[in-house]
Amino acid sequence: MCGFNGVWGLNATPNDILEVSLGCISHRGPNDSGVWSDSICHLYLMHTRLAVVDLSPAGHQPMTSAGDRFVIAFNGEIYNHLDLRNQLESQGSAPSWRGHSDTETLLACFSAWGIEGTLKATVGMFALALWDKQEQQLTLARDRLGEKPLYWGWCGDTLLFGSELKALNAHSAFNAQVDRGSLSLLLRYNYIPAPYTIYQGIEKLPAGQFVQIQNGQRRSDVQTKTYWQLNQVIENGLANPFTGTDAQATDTLEQAIRKAVSGQMLSDVPLGAFLSGGVDSSTVVALMQQQSKQPVRTFAIGFDEPGYNEAEYAKEVAQHLGTDHTELYVSAQDALDLVPRLPDIYCEPFADSSQLPTFLVSRMAKQHVTVALSGDGGDELFGGYNPYQFAPRLWNKLQLLPLPLRQIACRLLSGLPLPDKLEKLLRVLPVKDKEQFYQILMSHWDNPGQLVVGGSEYPTLINSTAQWPKTDSFEHWMMAMDAGQYMTDDILVKVDRAAMANSLETRVPLLDHRVVELAWQLPLHMKIRGGVGKWVLREVLYRHVPREMIERPKKGFSVPLGQWLRGPLRDWAEALLNKQRLEQEGYFNSGVVRRVWIDHLQGKRDHARKLWSILMFQAWLEKQ
Repeated sequence: MCGFNGVWGLNATPNDILEVSLGCISHRGPNDSGVWSDSICHLYLMHTRLAVVDLSPAGHQPMTSAGDRFVIAFNGEIYNHLDLRNQLESQGSAPSWRGHSDTETLLACFSAWGIEGTLKATVGMFALALWDKQEQQLTLARDRLGEKPLYWGWCGDTLLFGSELKALNAHSAFNAQVDRGSLSLLLRYNYIPAPYTIYQGIEKLPAGQFVQIQNGQRRSDVQTKTYWQLNQVIENGLANPFTGTDAQATDTLEQAIRKAVSGQMLSDVPLGAFLSGGVDSSTVVALMQQQSKQPVRTFAIGFDEPGYNEAEYAKEVAQHLGTDHTELYVSAQDALDLVPRLPDIYCEPFADSSQLPTFLVSRMAKQHVTVALSGDGGDELFGGYNPYQFAPRLWNKLQLLPLPLRQIACRLLSGLPLPDKLEKLLRVLPVKDKEQFYQILMSHWDNPGQLVVGGSEYPTLINSTAQWPKTDSFEHWMMAMDAGQYMTDDILVKVDRAAMANSLETRVPLLDHRVVELAWQLPLHMKIRGGVGKWVLREVLYRHVPREMIERPKKGFSVPLGQWLRGPLRDWAEALLNKQRLEQEGYFNSGVVRRVWIDHLQGKRDHARKLWSILMFQAWLEKQ
């Protein structure tokens, strides 16, 4: 796992700026760094390395291909790179290997099979920048599910690109302004979905895409290309469903996950796994332990606050599986001490408060291992989130009341003091269809464009009908929305930044694209059954862990944010939400913000999630 950034244009130098830019992402790769340049084209590629596979100097980057045509800066892991080497050798296309890194394998594949052919052949997670000396062409590419980040955009005549925004921001050519449309999206979702970023003109390259740029081209001259599309996978899977028995489905899924886990255990450095004691992480760890000759290193953190501690469950699972388990109980103060660092760790505003425990468990794991596997992806693929169960039932009940009557009821009840659950119901009463109903359920601010001064919202997957895949049920539609947006732009961002801030590589076996493709072939009744999600994934797990050890209400990886904002974080939040400050900065309607903040302090509502998005922007803005 690594980090890279690049500059292309006449303003690419001087070298001291490049060093500052590279230093901004040194946490992503503390073992080695390098700079490659083409002074004629004014192109600079910079790389900082976390050595995981091939620890020798043969893995140094940026790396040049054997034939000297390509130069690459690569962040990620190609789990099937040894298989790719075998294919190249059987075709007579293999060079004389200098080492055994997957980066060298990629370069050989690009030479033999071209860009798109190579990307389609890979099994892995990655972001990369590839310079073709012969064609004078730069290719930027990102893995299928978006596990690894890649930002890019022009500032004047200079193209800036890299693993984190802070590296782009460090360059003297960077002059991008805050994008108020993106800020509106942050308030709605608590994250900014691709392709948008907090800056005008700077984009995230969407998952499963690549873009090719030639000298002198600008944004209007290039189009991103798709080599793997989740929507297509969803439609293909539903059109060609798995037709076997429950037992056969369980066998097939276990086989697919075991293969993914096996590939992701390839490492030349110590490796372990996060273990929460839930279905997803327990499944990954069970299949790791099954394939390991030694006890797998597992890690969990616990909180002393009642209702927020899952460490006791993780310990039970670890003892049953026989892992080498480490747990750390952290105090509220440990998490609170981290809050001022969040604008550095997440270099654009990011407001999923589970970022705090994710960082803490990553920091603990790094003391023992360099690579950790996680169970992310199981909820989106196998129907685990609670709304997949209750939203269809609630929507069906709402439809029993005609829309005009619901709209009248909404007008009559608006403004009345209502309990939180009734207030949520009031928000969805006037919606016209189930898709809008789900959007409101998933929104933290319903009308962020009215809160952000000059900030009308951009189209996203969830609010753009044309971007939806064809699905066979409301449940599958919700899962498709979350897999296509929430998982990539919230969950994977949270884990990547928290882990890499600690120089820890994370891997996600459930997001092996072959597991994803199988999941979408499985019919809904194999995912949600009897009001419980992840049915078939549970069946895999129960072959390794007793059912009674796992079956309990889902808690999530959360912190008592509402309590903290009324207590130890109150002064910090008050300073950021000061009325004069808000009006001077000019991003928010200060009256609305202050009203919500006071309601929260007085205990009228728990507005913690709403406020956290504003606080994360304010803290980030202060850092700028």
